[in-house]
Amino acid sequence: MQRRLFICTATAAAIASSFSGLSFAQDTSRPIRIVVPFPPGGPTDMVPRNMQDVLPKLLGGQSVVIENKAGAGGSIGMAEVARAADGVTFGVATLSTHGVNPAVFKKLPYGAVNDFVGVTEIVKAPGVLLINPKMIPVKTFAEFVAYLKANPGKVSYATPGNGTIGHMWGAQFLKSTGTEMHHIPYRGSAPAINDVLGGQVPVYFDQVNSSLPHIKSGKVRALAVSWSERLDVLPEVPTYAQAGHLDLNEPSWFGLVAPKSTPVAQVERMQKAVVAALNDPAVKQRLAAQGLYPSGTSSADFTKQINSEVAKMKKIAATSNIQMD
Repeated sequence: MQRRLFICTATAAAIASSFSGLSFAQDTSRPIRIVVPFPPGGPTDMVPRNMQDVLPKLLGGQSVVIENKAGAGGSIGMAEVARAADGVTFGVATLSTHGVNPAVFKKLPYGAVNDFVGVTEIVKAPGVLLINPKMIPVKTFAEFVAYLKANPGKVSYATPGNGTIGHMWGAQFLKSTGTEMHHIPYRGSAPAINDVLGGQVPVYFDQVNSSLPHIKSGKVRALAVSWSERLDVLPEVPTYAQAGHLDLNEPSWFGLVAPKSTPVAQVERMQKAVVAALNDPAVKQRLAAQGLYPSGTSSADFTKQINSEVAKMKKIAATSNIQMD
């Protein structure tokens, strides 16, 4: 009798748990919370906001709240997402938070691989090599490389800080081209790009979506982009591959992740909603104007992608001796 009672009780608990997870996954009374681990108005922040007006309709009327939790290179916001166990909290993951950070920091308050499940890659963001044309008298990628080789170690490049994606891209560039530049780390992207625009530092590695206005204004010159073909927004700028450096041609990306505890049904629901949002004409138009390219991968594929990015960035960090405490 005791054994039979135990089996019945366990079975009932399992059934209750499964129904609880199902209703929880489809609960529309609480808002979906999307945490952006970087400041408002920046390139990461713009990605979910491009879809904010469309997502509620695709989620059966459920509201969507976007919260900025910036600090420590995205680590503060990502740690908060990892700890969330409410089933409605998601985070905007980037190549920095789920590639670079775990590769260069000895300790992180979250596990990029173990604490999250990928929901979907939202967009890809081509990278771009920028120079201040008033400081370096070149017009092409080949001329720039020749200039660096003629002036080894005399040119500086700015980044948002040690161990950032800009630092990693710079290190990759130097290795691929066999050149030398002096790295100047800043405390954030805003002061870095401001000094490039102001003529204090001549070189910057950025994403097209954040630097496009400066390129269009002529304040900086784009020499190469990391994309499979020339960009519609910068048709005159060659890809790294066209410039002879295929190894530099991989773009950045932005995606959506959920805590590992999130019910599978909720992850699938969000994945479908985001993919549908990316196919909305108004969203497509906004993304195109910003130099962003819709993706919309499956949860399984994006989870694999994160694992691959961490491994890739660890290899770059080891080769270039980039390590943070």
